[in-house]
Amino acid sequence: MEKSESWVIDIDRIGYTEAFELQKKLVDARSRDEIKDTFILLQHTPVVTANREATFRNIIAPQEILSEHGIEVCKTDRGGDVTYHGPGQITGYIILDLKQHGKDLHAYIRNVEQLLINTLAEYGINSGRDPKHPGVWVGSSKIAAIGIAVKSGWITMHGFALNVSPNMDHYKMIIACGIKDKGVTSMNAVLGREVDIHEVKQRLVRQYALIFSARPKAIAREDLPWS
Repeated sequence: MEKSESWVIDIDRIGYTEAFELQKKLVDARSRDEIKDTFILLQHTPVVTANREATFRNIIAPQEILSEHGIEVCKTDRGGDVTYHGPGQITGYIILDLKQHGKDLHAYIRNVEQLLINTLAEYGINSGRDPKHPGVWVGSSKIAAIGIAVKSGWITMHGFALNVSPNMDHYKMIIACGIKDKGVTSMNAVLGREVDIHEVKQRLVRQYALIFSARPKAIAREDLPWS
């Protein structure tokens, strides 16, 4: 398969609402073929996100405790259940025209899982899938969550959240992904050492390029058509 140019945007730290609005602009632009497929890598300021009343009930800490820890609560429109994002976690948003990738949503999710599994393998971390729950797991603990949406004629948005070195205490404030009988872990916890988050981003881009037959091109957020 011939490789197509794909943009990569690296954002150090951004709030959830601002990133959500950016994604929506990118989806609209991609649906009009004004931009290339785009892979965004970023860290969020602390936030808990959910998509409907039932998933919001899996936030178990009261609002005052969340506020005390500087954790925002935001509504989203991705699939999945309640999720935490914060510093030390790489969130990857993929704006991809699935018409160019088989129009197969299940295959797309498996590909996103695979790029994470392959990246973790580069660090000697043996991870895999759980047949009942999306995401990437190390034993019975989730190391990466996946939640996506498809908009405007097969354009993907949202993506994954890979735990490198987040504040794991923040997970105690939710029932992560609505799963009560499994844990959550991070690369640092599995390896017992500090992992360079910038290096992980580079490896994620390499795996993204391999799996989605892309030629990555780094661009600045300021270079987007509407900036």
